[in-house]
Amino acid sequence: MTTSTDLVEVRAGLYHDSVSLMRISQALGGRPGVTVAVVAMATELNLGLARDVHFEIPPAGPTDLLIAIRAESGAALQDAAEELDRQFAALARGGGRGGPAAESAPRTTRSAARAFDATVALVSVPGEYAFAEAMDAIDAGLSVMIFSDNVPVEQEVLLKDRAKERGVLVMGPDCGTAVVGGAGLGFANVLRPGPVGVVAASGTGAQHVTCLLDHAGVGVSHVLGVGGRDLSSAVGGRSTLVALAALDADPATELIVLVSKPPAPEVAEIVDRAVEGLSTPVVTALLGPGRDHLTSAAERAVSALGVPVPQWPCWTVPQPVGSELSGLYSGGTLCAEARIIAGTGTFTDFGDDEYTQGRAHPMIDPSMRLEALARASGVVLLDVVLGHGAEPDPSFRLAPAVRAARDRGTAVVVALVGTDSDPQGLLRQAEALVVAGASVFTSNAAAAGHAASLIGSGAL
Repeated sequence: MTTSTDLVEVRAGLYHDSVSLMRISQALGGRPGVTVAVVAMATELNLGLARDVHFEIPPAGPTDLLIAIRAESGAALQDAAEELDRQFAALARGGGRGGPAAESAPRTTRSAARAFDATVALVSVPGEYAFAEAMDAIDAGLSVMIFSDNVPVEQEVLLKDRAKERGVLVMGPDCGTAVVGGAGLGFANVLRPGPVGVVAASGTGAQHVTCLLDHAGVGVSHVLGVGGRDLSSAVGGRSTLVALAALDADPATELIVLVSKPPAPEVAEIVDRAVEGLSTPVVTALLGPGRDHLTSAAERAVSALGVPVPQWPCWTVPQPVGSELSGLYSGGTLCAEARIIAGTGTFTDFGDDEYTQGRAHPMIDPSMRLEALARASGVVLLDVVLGHGAEPDPSFRLAPAVRAARDRGTAVVVALVGTDSDPQGLLRQAEALVVAGASVFTSNAAAAGHAASLIGSGAL
């Protein structure tokens, strides 16, 4: 149905993966005059999100495609509809890079790999279906990025063992970020090319380190995510070891940075021994007591390349004193790092599987975190992660929530992860949050330290 400023369609039985649909939503949301754009599978979550912003939704089910666009004028709505057609046409052509037409699209992973001369497959389906799709990709000789979460760890181990047999790499499950040959997959910032290769058992950790490198004028060759559980006892670093060896053999990679939330001690020892055997120098950021934080690791990487370490941008405003600290994070590794640095407070990772089952990731849908911010008091510390796939304008909803928190006497500190080239605009986001009353840091470590300093010590 269409009104003068709303377009709502349900396209029956038309499936596209969530990453592709997120990017289409982002492209539409950035059009002049477009206020809301939802292009997603018609799951209960997505139907609820559309109804929450007062779209009238016809009957639809999870195998249908939902399109809901609101604009400020009929002309802006027509422009968005035309852009929607262009986006879907490009998707049917394989992202505009050539390949078979929609009517002759491949029906299996193996035939798709042949048709597109592919080397990497991206699996973005509900977790219960990811194993079969990923195994098909591996058996077709493809490395695979598994964006899906809620995949059992036993299946992860089977996939990674099979990949080792086939000589390919499994990135994931729950791999949110990768950059392969300059192409960003999942949540990816706009990064300059350069000599640093990154292996990351953390999506937001990888984003943070590479964004700091970008601020220093240093680019990346590849970012190989391995999934947040890869350095656990159960998985044993299977993909980390393969990814390290791949970057060590890559002539474009002069330095490797290894990023992870706190690893299992016995797995950290295995990885440390593997690092010692590489010919390419490695900077490690395996979070934990007594280990480097992410900003320190980025600084060591910059220095190793002979580049001056810059002052990391920050924007501070006077903040009230608080008696308690609450960390409300969308990134698990950033949350773990902040907890270690602050040494006090209650921290919640809203990107954990516990919170994303049946819901979009908080970098896409921040509703749960905004609700927590509305209840918080004292000092609140949170991250805002920019880049492709994330909210097209995080400050649009967050700035009013920050302003409301400040009005009731709550201090707000933000770790802003992004680059100057990201579509959301790093400076624009920082300025909007500062005007609302937040202190903003591009270093998560600096943000955590600043937030902790506000606990009962006087305003800064």
